[in-house]
Amino acid sequence: MTTLLRPAPLVAPRVSGDLPGPRSAALLARQERWESSARTYPRHLPIALAEGSGSFVRDVDGNVFIDFLAGAGVLSLGHNHPELVRAVRRQLGSLTHGLDFPTPVKDDFTQAQLSMLAPGLRRRTRLHFCGPTGANAVEAAIKLCKIATGRGDIISFQGGFHGSTHAAMALSGLVSQKAPIRDGMPGVHFFPYSAGGPDADDRSPDGADYLEQALRDSNGGIPLPAAVIMEMVQGEGGNLVARTSFVRRVREVTRSLGIPLIVDEVQTGCGRTGTWFAYQQYGIEPDVIVASKALSGIGLPVAVILYDAALDTWAPGAHIGTFRGNQLAFAAGVETVRIVRRDNVLGNVRRQGARIADRLAGLTRHPWVREVRGRGLMWGIELVDPRDGRPATEVAAAVQHHALRHGLIVERGGRGDAVVRLLPPLNVTAEVVETACSILVEAVSARANRSSVPRE
Repeated sequence: MTTLLRPAPLVAPRVSGDLPGPRSAALLARQERWESSARTYPRHLPIALAEGSGSFVRDVDGNVFIDFLAGAGVLSLGHNHPELVRAVRRQLGSLTHGLDFPTPVKDDFTQAQLSMLAPGLRRRTRLHFCGPTGANAVEAAIKLCKIATGRGDIISFQGGFHGSTHAAMALSGLVSQKAPIRDGMPGVHFFPYSAGGPDADDRSPDGADYLEQALRDSNGGIPLPAAVIMEMVQGEGGNLVARTSFVRRVREVTRSLGIPLIVDEVQTGCGRTGTWFAYQQYGIEPDVIVASKALSGIGLPVAVILYDAALDTWAPGAHIGTFRGNQLAFAAGVETVRIVRRDNVLGNVRRQGARIADRLAGLTRHPWVREVRGRGLMWGIELVDPRDGRPATEVAAAVQHHALRHGLIVERGGRGDAVVRLLPPLNVTAEVVETACSILVEAVSARANRSSVPRE
């Protein structure tokens, strides 16, 4: 009898040979043959995954990578957290799907989510379970506000991303995504997004000023909208962190004019920025919170909106979805909240975020690096051509490939896909952060120096 040896534990990056390896190449070829042309990640991260554990994944060729993509942020506690796996297995034996019927685990999930809000907001909040994606929750939030206000227009911000469904795409700033789709949702107006975080110069132009001028001007061309939707950190937009004064002014303007404020926390929520929701760092209370990605902590899909009870005017069936009763996701989500509290995961997010900021700070000395920015465990390195300031798309792609070749998975986003983005698990260790940052610093240094501009 042949004994099959179990692969070594996933504790350090290890890459040998070319990428993709032969087994990955074969699966990528089959994917090319059978899957949609709309697939994205394997085009610039050419590997086929076999298993994951914590902050690591192994491909089918045995290469091990630090995963700082983490399922685009859904794996808040990393791959296959043992306590989440146990919670899901327990639930598997009782009920897996429950539509919108009440169940004990769904009630536990609801109370766990409400417990993460401030007491005053908690008391007046209602929760609606949507379809399984963040985009579906965005659609639900828009419908809720249109029904409650009787108005139709929506205000969004340049650089924002809210999903790929029809209405969510209309609210997003990415023009190339919308260009092939005719007759998009009408009535969407875009305003400038004021980034820079809490230390930004308050004397610089503020998008909230333009917003207020347009809405208060009887000749401003924009009817009073049904809602304003915004992100505290524009993840897909390039990790742009909203200026504190901007967020507060938007909240003041919307409240004074009776406009519901929707905060899209699909990517920033569930601890990603160091608080359970990113808006909690800005001293505001939104009318609607959109959450999805990391609610289960383990990648099982669930999406919700939490909203002020005053908006709860829609009728039964106003927004439905077959897969809004994912009992497995609820079980994992309850356990996730418990672990976040027990292990002070939010404290770890802040500590490791500060470590990343310190380790990457020196990159700004490179002429091709415009800025290193982020909050919590959501970071981006913006690369631009020093000759004209345009997005350095090819350099960013080379940095991503170099990092992958040395055992680190990172994503790109922002204008021209020229922002190298980091979304590690929230319980990532200091040792893994140090290793990942060393790989990334070397990758940026190698590729930026190779693309250096000769001195005059």
